[in-house]
Amino acid sequence: MKNLYIILLTALSLYSCKEEPKTQINWVHTKTINLEGINPIGIAQDQNGLWLSDGDHNRVVQVNLNGDIQQSIDSLDRPMHIATDAGIVYIPQYGNDEVLSVLGATKKAIAITDSLDAPAGIDARGNAIAIADFYNNRILYTEDGVTWSSFGKEGKADGDFYYPTDVQITDDALWVADAYNNRLQKFDKKGNHLMTVGEDQKMNAATGIYISDKEVFSTDFENNRVLVFDHEGNFKQEINDAILKPTDMLLVGDMLYVTNYKGKSLSVYEQKEVLVEAPLEEEHHDDHNH
Repeated sequence: MKNLYIILLTALSLYSCKEEPKTQINWVHTKTINLEGINPIGIAQDQNGLWLSDGDHNRVVQVNLNGDIQQSIDSLDRPMHIATDAGIVYIPQYGNDEVLSVLGATKKAIAITDSLDAPAGIDARGNAIAIADFYNNRILYTEDGVTWSSFGKEGKADGDFYYPTDVQITDDALWVADAYNNRLQKFDKKGNHLMTVGEDQKMNAATGIYISDKEVFSTDFENNRVLVFDHEGNFKQEINDAILKPTDMLLVGDMLYVTNYKGKSLSVYEQKEVLVEAPLEEEHHDDHNH
């Protein structure tokens, strides 16, 4: 009887160690859209399609969801991370230190109170505009399109930058791709530092940023991946399937589009429930005494 009791206890203990299969919602690659003759850097969307900055060819092009060019804004000087709002395409020109707003056939330089040095990213929401000023290691921000504030300096501390490349305005914050500090940073709209994200993930050139309603995305250019966080900065997923030197991301409906600068393509992902592998049983036994 004693031996039977020991066998039953052992069986129950082993059974309790077996973890039930777990699932989680991940971004999963569904297709790749090849871009003929386009090396995409930035991506934005309006009612007519996707806009892509093609800095190697000094243009911004509008493409349909098959990647076919519909129209082109030419004679630019190294356009980078672009934005769209109310039919206007906002284009930072890294090569000539100028930012353009383009509405139809009308191109207009945005007036800045002091000089830019290689603007690399822009975002716009109504009258609010934010610019990532690359070599000046700062962010410029205006809420009315007239009065500009500036924050940031070169450095490694929270609130400092080492070549910021992209910026996004949300309801209550400004998010920055602090590219060569290999991290993301969140600020309030007065420029006060709120959060640093991604330092534990060993990024190598965090070139692009995108904030959705639920998630924070960063390109990790040299490591050929996109990293996903929640809004509190907790790491959620590494996307590395079908990615080659990514520079930017955008949600189009429920689909995530990633620009592959080197791959001359857009990689498209959708959220699916996937199985999460449980630890091997042998490893589990080694960690616990039963």
